[in-house]
Amino acid sequence: MNNTCLPVFLHVGCGPQGQSETPFADKAWKEIRLDIDSSVQPDVVGTMTDMAAVGDCTVDAVYSSHNIEHLYPHEVPTALDEFRRVLKPEGFVLITCPDLQSVCRLIAEDKLCDPAYESGMGPIAPLDILYGHRASLQKGNLYMAHRCGFTAKVLGGTLRQAGFLSAVKSRSRAFDLWAIGAVNQSEEWLLEHANHFFPA
Repeated sequence: MNNTCLPVFLHVGCGPQGQSETPFADKAWKEIRLDIDSSVQPDVVGTMTDMAAVGDCTVDAVYSSHNIEHLYPHEVPTALDEFRRVLKPEGFVLITCPDLQSVCRLIAEDKLCDPAYESGMGPIAPLDILYGHRASLQKGNLYMAHRCGFTAKVLGGTLRQAGFLSAVKSRSRAFDLWAIGAVNQSEEWLLEHANHFFPA
């Protein structure tokens, strides 16, 4: 298929990741990578709260993986407004972020600094999930600091306040939330696409 005919997803806060490490890895999509950090060589250097380099109604999907928690709470609505601005009318957002409810269960068990799971960056503790990856912060990568957080209820409500119909799923064993939101789609459409894009 001609690459220019493919639907486009904007990979917001991509970091070093590429399309193969996203739910859009089946190649039926064209990726545009956006990040605040120019060292990861994104297609567009920008922030979630100011994506002026991306035109209005130009992308079919926005994918935001573990970066809205890096915003201050008052910045989240601005970022979601930017997501809506760049989306085509029938487009959708796909967001994943830490699930503070599942993380706080470990904290209540006094496991704040105990490994919760293993990642490519080594063991991750609840403290890393709450405030940002400590090893990265120690190396000076302050982009990794977390400034807000979400439960399923809060993430769903935040998306609704921004004008999105949404579906949210908690994956407590992975300590994360997945949400899909759209402005001009039905609830049935959302659930069908949630089943396609959310991890099992």
